[in-house]
Amino acid sequence: MSSAPIPARQRDVNRAKVCDENFIEFVRGWAGSPRPRPAPHEPVLPGSACTAGDFLELFESQLISRHLDLMARVLRVQNKVFYTIGSSGHEGNAMVARLSRHTDPAFLHYRSGGFMAERFRKLPGMDPVMDSALSFAASKEDPASGGRHKVWGSKPLWVLPQTSTIASHLPKALGTAIAIEQAGRIGHTLPVPDDSIVICSFGDASANHATAQTAFNCAQWTAYQRLPAPVLFVCEDNGIGISVKTPAGWIAESFRQRPGLDYFFADGLDLAGGYADVRAAVEHCRRSRRPTFLHLRTTRIMGHAGTDFEIEWRSIQELMAVEATDPLLRSAAIALESGLMTPDELLERYEAMRKRCFAAAEEADRRPRLETLEEVMAPLAPYTPDKVAEQARRADFRERRLEVFGSEAKLPENQPPRHLAVQINNALHDLFCQYPEALLFGEDVAQKGGVYTVTKGLHRAFKGARVFNTLLDETMILGLAQGYANMGMLPMPEIQYLAYFHNACDQIRGEACSLQFFSNGQYRNPMLMRIASLGYQRGFGGHFHNDNSVTALRDIPGLVVGCPSRGDDAVTMLRTLMALARVDGRVCAFLEPIALYMTKDLYEPGDGGWLTSYPPPGEAMVLGEERVYEPEATDLVIFTFGNGVPMSLRAAREIERLHRWKARVVDLRWLQPLNAEAIARHAGECARILVVDEGRRSAGVGEGIVTAVVEAGHGGKPLRRVAGADTYTPLAGAAFLVIPSEADIVAMAAQLA
Repeated sequence: MSSAPIPARQRDVNRAKVCDENFIEFVRGWAGSPRPRPAPHEPVLPGSACTAGDFLELFESQLISRHLDLMARVLRVQNKVFYTIGSSGHEGNAMVARLSRHTDPAFLHYRSGGFMAERFRKLPGMDPVMDSALSFAASKEDPASGGRHKVWGSKPLWVLPQTSTIASHLPKALGTAIAIEQAGRIGHTLPVPDDSIVICSFGDASANHATAQTAFNCAQWTAYQRLPAPVLFVCEDNGIGISVKTPAGWIAESFRQRPGLDYFFADGLDLAGGYADVRAAVEHCRRSRRPTFLHLRTTRIMGHAGTDFEIEWRSIQELMAVEATDPLLRSAAIALESGLMTPDELLERYEAMRKRCFAAAEEADRRPRLETLEEVMAPLAPYTPDKVAEQARRADFRERRLEVFGSEAKLPENQPPRHLAVQINNALHDLFCQYPEALLFGEDVAQKGGVYTVTKGLHRAFKGARVFNTLLDETMILGLAQGYANMGMLPMPEIQYLAYFHNACDQIRGEACSLQFFSNGQYRNPMLMRIASLGYQRGFGGHFHNDNSVTALRDIPGLVVGCPSRGDDAVTMLRTLMALARVDGRVCAFLEPIALYMTKDLYEPGDGGWLTSYPPPGEAMVLGEERVYEPEATDLVIFTFGNGVPMSLRAAREIERLHRWKARVVDLRWLQPLNAEAIARHAGECARILVVDEGRRSAGVGEGIVTAVVEAGHGGKPLRRVAGADTYTPLAGAAFLVIPSEADIVAMAAQLA
């Protein structure tokens, strides 16, 4: 027996058009008997927790979301819209927005048009249609990102902009929830109400991502210890990720029984039926302060994006079945059955919203777009030197210092010269006195004081609310840092080794450093990330403890990367980095050379040449400022950093003995941004140029130095580079075969003769 033929309209490749016509056809063909019209406070249908008043506003939010999607598909081909990943089928997430507050920080899935339209109701005078149209059009008047990306975001509505994330926002959402609870323990005033919850939405496919799983695990780990973490994870389950289907029942099976993660299910395709369950999940999260998982049933119609022609890889029958679950069809049925609207009234509203969205889009297309590089980059890396210097040189916390260190005689500036690790430790104590909102956390940093005792004593002095251990998960450490920063604190996360950072790099690259850029400077998440780094560690080696790859950090837009070689520099750099975070909201990385932590001598055993005095509060370093040894020397300049500095100073003595050249050694100290002006100046003043980079030869800091020299017009001078090999660092003595040595520096200098 053959099946009925499929109408030509249903075979149309333009599924947006089909879904649009499906809605109109459904309403026109409705032949049911309406109930008596309910009052606004009465249930929209018998037994529903959703009142008629709730429904009418939710339905309007659904219509806004749907017609923005339809508009985007039409105007994209006219080059008036630049984003077509839509929310069609997910409009039920408007219920989450209605039942939460606009002060509940929200980190949203990209299919959140319904949520945003509904949250816009929370504050008067805001227009979700025009604001969204400006974002679709990449107008620089877009209030979310200033035209830098189509994002769901709003400063007054506490929606922190997310780009097309695949679960990478979950760790910072959980971090924000933990931060809300942490604030009271350190006496910090929150920018949101104390009983706020955090909303974090994502798709069923994204739930499988490692970054999502690490957030779920940390949420459970936190709940297991009975620590509050009021995050509402909203899994919008449409059963598919681009073209890969989620196995039926997988989300429920995977999350229903997870200890510490309280599971709720709601039908997001039915406003009347799903409302009570969404409300139960929101209220549970707010009341219990526990991680809560809301499994929201949705569907995906019109494809993943405008370029996804589903008809090429899904059967017509399957598409028709999916499109029959369109939540707007169910909402239309509710509107008609409840007696709230007649078919004509419903279609009139539908078409009025279409006109409103297209009119807004046409107006947005006439608004100005970003036209210069300066406009594009304006919010990326703000820097106000005078304010940063003033903050870094503050010294108005003397009484607190005396409490912490014990007496005037015990203040670090009154102690003999000490090595790098001790001076960093002293600086951290000072910073905690200066910034009561500062937090330090990571693996083993509390009672143990870190693997190298650099954080020793901080836990005792400032207690566990400000200095604490985390689970062994770098992604969550950096997610926590972003969460604390979102709530106005100054986090100092520690990554135990540079090699471990690479596991979690996207939390800095894709999330932390992009926030100011994609929010047009409205949001910021300042932090100072400390990382034990680089090579030359003896007796404890291998790649994971001698990682010299700085490239992954230097490639991140907006990140500041500092690397000291000696104790006094570390102190003044830390003050400046913390001020950069506090004043300009910058994300900063501080690379601490492990091999120099305990180094005392420079030229001979016992000479104490690498011990330094502690700079008292009031002294700080200017961002980009270099340290110069033998500034009058002009025969040779050696550019270097970190471990390369004492090596180059020793090599300079041997070079002078062999060639009678006076060598100027320049410790760059700041690896991103590189001070190209200083590099050019020193290169111009010296006859020969040698670059010493302990990192790998390819894509290392040395390449940046050489580029600065050449672009300044000094490429014609004798120029050589000493760098590590393009390999991982092996164990034991073999490590010293792949990283530069003093002998290598001397030998390369001979080639400049």
